Parts: sequence; C-alpha cells; structure tokens
Amino acid sequence: MLPRHPILFKSLCYVDGRWVHSDSAATVAVQNPADQSVIGHVPMLVRAQITGAVDAAQRAFESWRWVSQTQRSAALLRWHERIVRHQEDLAALLSLEQGKPLAESRGEIRYAASFVEWYAHEAKRLAGRTIPTHIDGAHLGTVMEPVGVAALITPWNFPVAMITRKAAAALAAGCTVVVKPAHETPYSALALAQLAEEAGFPAGVYNVVLGEPQMAMETLVGDTRVRAVSFTGSTRVGSLVTQAAARAGIKKVALELGGNAPFIVTEDADLEQSVRIAVGAKFQTSGQDCCAANRIFVARPLYEAFVERYAAAVRELKTGPAFEKDVDIGPLMHQAAFDSTAQRVDDAREKGARIVAGGQPHVLGGWYYEPTVIADAAPGMRVYDEENFAPISAVCAFDTLDEAIAKANDTEYGLAAYVCATRMDTIFQLVRRLDFAMVSVNGVKFTGAPIPFGGMKASGLGREGGAEGFEPFVETKYFCLGNLGLPLAAMA
Repeated sequence: MLPRHPILFKSLCYVDGRWVHSDSAATVAVQNPADQSVIGHVPMLVRAQITGAVDAAQRAFESWRWVSQTQRSAALLRWHERIVRHQEDLAALLSLEQGKPLAESRGEIRYAASFVEWYAHEAKRLAGRTIPTHIDGAHLGTVMEPVGVAALITPWNFPVAMITRKAAAALAAGCTVVVKPAHETPYSALALAQLAEEAGFPAGVYNVVLGEPQMAMETLVGDTRVRAVSFTGSTRVGSLVTQAAARAGIKKVALELGGNAPFIVTEDADLEQSVRIAVGAKFQTSGQDCCAANRIFVARPLYEAFVERYAAAVRELKTGPAFEKDVDIGPLMHQAAFDSTAQRVDDAREKGARIVAGGQPHVLGGWYYEPTVIADAAPGMRVYDEENFAPISAVCAFDTLDEAIAKANDTEYGLAAYVCATRMDTIFQLVRRLDFAMVSVNGVKFTGAPIPFGGMKASGLGREGGAEGFEPFVETKYFCLGNLGLPLAAMA
C-alpha cells in the first residue's frame, strides 16, 4: 500500500536541498516485515557524501542561526501543516516498512506532528535572562545560542516520531541537522524531508543520509563541525556513539537508550484496571518499544487472579498484517528479532516458568510470534533480565513493597516504570524510590511534546521534549556590559 501521493515515496537521500544517489551505486533493500517482500531500494552513501552533508549543514548554519525566531517558527508550522495534511499517506508508509498496525501508525504520525507544532511555538520563547548586577555600572545577562550542526541518529521502531522530536527542537533553536535514520525504515524519514522541502527550509538546513551503519555513525559523530549528537537506540550502540564523540573532542551528546520497565501492581490496586493498563503498556508497537512493560510485579494476594485475567486478555489480541482490520499485534522487525524472541521463551520454559498464553511462533508464519504471557518469571531467565523487544511478557509475585522496589531497581536501565495503586502514600513512595526517570501511575499514556522524555543509568543522557528538549542544541552565553555611564552607588 504505497502513498496516494507518489512524491512522498522517495528512494534517494536528501543533501543540500537535492535528492542524491550513492556515488558507489550501492543500495540496500527495504522489506515489509509482514511478508518479507521488497518495498524498494535506497542508496547507501559513501563517506565523502556523508561528509558533504555536514558541509552543507555547516554552510546553512551560518545563515539559519540568524533567521529570526518568528521565521523559524513559521517554517516549522508549515512543516507541521504538511505532516498533518499527509498523515494518512505517512501512516501507510510507516506501516509498510515497519509493520506496526495501521491504527498505531496513525497515532505515531499525530504524535510526531505534535513535536513540530510544540517547538514551532517554543521557538518564540527560547530566551535568555537579565541578571541583577553585582558589578557597579554593569548590565548582566544571558542569550541562548544554537550550538551548530546536529547529527540525529534514529531507530526503526518509531521512525517518524523519533526524528521530529529531535529535529523540531534543533531547528527551532537555530541548528541545522543531518538525519541518519535506520536503514530498515528509511522511507518515513525521506518523506519527512520531502515535506520539509515543501515547507521552505533553505538548502542544507535539513538533510537525510543513509550509509553503512557504523561508517555513517562514525563519520557524522567524528566530524568536529558536528557540535551536537542525538541518538536513540540500544545501550550497546549508545556506548559506541559516546566513544566516537569523545574521540572527536568535546561536543554535546544526548542518548535515549534501552529500557527494562517494571510494572508494579500493589495489593490495593484495581485489578481490572491493572490488567487493561498492563496489556497496553506491554503490547503497543508489538512490544518493540523501549518503554514497554518488561517485568510485571504483582502483589501476591492478587497474583493468580491477575495472571489468569491478563493471559485471557492477551489471548484476545489479534495478530496480523498492518492493513488488516482491527489488528493489535504486527510482525517482529526482522529475523534476528524473531529468533531472539523464540530463544527467550524457550529459556524461560526450560527454567521453570509457566507459559500461560502464547509461547509459539504464530500460525501466520514469517516474523509473527504469538502474544505471550510467562508467569513465575525469575532472575536468571533472559525474559526477566534482558530488554524484551517483542510481544512477550514476564510476570512474577512479590510479598512486600520494599521487595517490589528492590526487584524493580535491580537493572542497569532506568527509563520508564509503571505503577497501579490507589493509596496515595503507596503511590508517592513508589514514584520517589523507583530509579527510573519517568513513572506512569494508573495509565499507559505518559509521553508527549510538553514532557521531558529520557532515562537514568544505562537508559541515557539528557531529555527530549518539553523545554528540556532544547538543551542538547543550545549554549547559554553570558555577557557583562560594563562602563555604561550609569551612576555608581554611593559608598556608605
């Protein structure tokens, strides 16, 4: 199901306002995860071309940085208007290359557009401040300066929203950007470039490149003219990005990395509500979400009832291709993800866990796996210890709140956590004692343009969204204006 507007289906990279092939003629096939059919081929640029994109971004920065905040805001609003206008085409393209159900893709496009609109308005409020002076005759203050060229490296699970959340903030601040999307999902990124071009962004302000992943990352991050790097992906690759940035000197690095989100159901929780929230928190994006509930801890008095009702709800989820009606669960992204999922389930089964729903490759074949509930999960099982980027869910019991908190915190990750409870003293204790940067209480939805999204520990550095989303892309410049001819205070 290709877009109704063919101009959005781009098979070229976008550099300095031009659509370009690879100088080596190298391409990579993009597959539909639903049936492994080839959607098309996109160019894999050589190192010199990626450096050329930085050249273009650096040239454009020298003028874009001085464009008024009102004009930058207007350009972002034009981009936003085009994203909203073409949301059906963008959602179809996203589902085609990523595999998520069409309803979820529509939600991602709206989510992605919200960041562009948010930062379009925040661009007009990015301001310094006047500082009360402690120096006679001087005026003190700050201004916010854009850092320069920003490299934005984005993942395949949210291929539209992860671009706009970064790019909108960077562009609003006065930076220029080079986007390096995942080669599994390039068409969404290229469609955004087409709409940015239509919105009137000057040549070089917004660039999209593809290339051999490690080479492309090292070329962008290692270029001394790239002053900010924003990366979303695995903790392992985030470490490599950090090392590459350090070798290139000192620059701003923002990382949004892996998660191993706990989901805590306390004894006072509403059982039906907890089951409903757990299904949403675990199985959105077919479980391929860094914020997905990975380990579900349930107070022992509720445990068996929760497992029974949760497993029943999961069995009702419909698995299928993105464009089929009422589909809840799509395919995994690639063969490696499918294999890893099957291995984790087998590992849990062999170590004594109960498989109470699913637990097998789906009858649809290919990269589909049954939505799975694994009860009596325990440390030492891969499904418990590792981030499960899959529709598989680990559940276990706890006896005391201290035990639940200790188990939840026993991970290198610190991105998101979920709590289902009704007593306010319990809720506040969990919010404060959980070592996670974001805690959602009695709900699935907690992200959005106004909030600071990010992680602690091995889950990342910095925040995206909200006013904090500007931080990787700006520097605070202090000034002291002396000798202004102001009358000096009389000395006592």
